[in-house]
Amino acid sequence: MALIALTSPVTDGSYPRRDISGGPVRFGVGRRWQGRILTGAGLALLPWLGYLAGTLPPAEAVAWVALDALEAIALLVTGTRLLRGDSPHRTPAAAAAVLLLADACIDLATAAPGAELAVALSMAVGAELPLAALCARLAAGARQTGR
Repeated sequence: MALIALTSPVTDGSYPRRDISGGPVRFGVGRRWQGRILTGAGLALLPWLGYLAGTLPPAEAVAWVALDALEAIALLVTGTRLLRGDSPHRTPAAAAAVLLLADACIDLATAAPGAELAVALSMAVGAELPLAALCARLAAGARQTGR
């Protein structure tokens, strides 16, 4: 490790990002917006974790906080990698898609009829499923630059 640091042509600590072909990675405006959306969603989950921990019974809180914390981590990693132009964003995007889909399914399956079901349905349709679709698209997308 020290030998690499001493013989490196890079003196300012910044290495150019490269894709599989060896060329620089350049993501377009669309990927930056996707990164902002995913990073924002991950950040929005952080206060939600505190709310869940404080309002749910302890046995339920552990499960829901753990699931939502994993979602937040996957969204933040995917979003920040897209914003920085890093190419290895597909794995955390796939993880986020699976976690969001599972969260929506569990919410809908465990919600009591009435207002609780309406909230679960609106969360699924308005946030969880669209984010899961975006993450699945990012995870399955071809490795291209310039988009």
